[in-house]
Amino acid sequence: MREVAIIGVGMTKFGELWDTPLRDLFATAAAECLEDAGVEREKVQSAYIGCMSGGLFVGQEHLASMLTDYAGLKGISATRVESACASGGAAFRAAWMEVASGMSDFVLAGGVEKMNDGADATYCLATAADQEYEVYNGVTFPGLYAMIANAHMEKYGTTPQMLAQVAVKNHANGALNPKAQFQMKITQDTVLGAVRVAEPLGLFDCSPVTDGAACVLLAPVEVAKKLGKPIVKVIGAGHATDTIALHDREDLAAIPAVGEAARRAYEMAGVGPDDIDVAEVHDCFTIAEIVCSEELGFFERGKAGQAALDGVTALDGAKPINTSGGLKSKGHPVGASGIAQICELTLQLTGRAGERQLKKKPRIALAQNMGGSGGSCTVHILEVEQ
Repeated sequence: MREVAIIGVGMTKFGELWDTPLRDLFATAAAECLEDAGVEREKVQSAYIGCMSGGLFVGQEHLASMLTDYAGLKGISATRVESACASGGAAFRAAWMEVASGMSDFVLAGGVEKMNDGADATYCLATAADQEYEVYNGVTFPGLYAMIANAHMEKYGTTPQMLAQVAVKNHANGALNPKAQFQMKITQDTVLGAVRVAEPLGLFDCSPVTDGAACVLLAPVEVAKKLGKPIVKVIGAGHATDTIALHDREDLAAIPAVGEAARRAYEMAGVGPDDIDVAEVHDCFTIAEIVCSEELGFFERGKAGQAALDGVTALDGAKPINTSGGLKSKGHPVGASGIAQICELTLQLTGRAGERQLKKKPRIALAQNMGGSGGSCTVHILEVEQ
């Protein structure tokens, strides 16, 4: 397999983008990505595009054809990828494999979702849960993650203040990100005093409904060097699945697919959790960042909440997590979230993250993107050549 580098990144602003169609969101992100890479459209050979549900949200399927057409990439090999909220991560993995295999030299990995001006978002998102056993009985994703939170609290003593600190930290980071949906700081009182959604989760424990798109361009390392690009290599990739239904798992306070995907990625990269300088973690709910951080091996089980309170995961902490603002503040257009994570980490590794740039330039980064309540997960590890 060939070594693969990320040579360009691009994304739209995330938010409630009522006046921008799905196709225009993707075209904008793709254009910014190719401009950043310095590569002409004619050189792009293939694309993988994460989108959870264009049919439900906006009534449009056959997305690979439509999106590449409007992005000026008509004629290339293109595939729409779906893995619920992990669709972007799965698309990135597929693009990486095509370049690594030697089949293509320039492959676009993208993600897009338009969630605000179509069908009811709660209904659309619930299609990523078990329809016959969970959704039929009225459960929603806030409800499922509330069960995870309650189990974690019961087992480890995690507190609402720990959950709230995840939101406070991510909003502080998002306030420094001009493309974030919520560019505002909040306090613990704001989080703890917000209307309840599914106890113990309140409004500010939940990621928003978001429109947006993101793209990255992949190429062999030797090609990237000829282009004079900073070399951000994909050194590890892991992908795992689990039961789609939460009730079929042995431990409600764990998300095993995350741990297994991480194990595979670490093994491929030849690194471990202590080697990761910065991470983008799938914080669809505040409890998700806590549990996933533990599954990734960053903290012992039951310790990630206290780490958030202690500032360990803040921009100036020992293990910065979600420097972009995460799904909580940056926004969560589900098909695009995994690609946006890669964009953020590439910017951090190349020193281009603006006000949120880490003072100590990171060398190794990790992106974790998850579907549903953990029925699927991708983990990718990146490294910049010094």
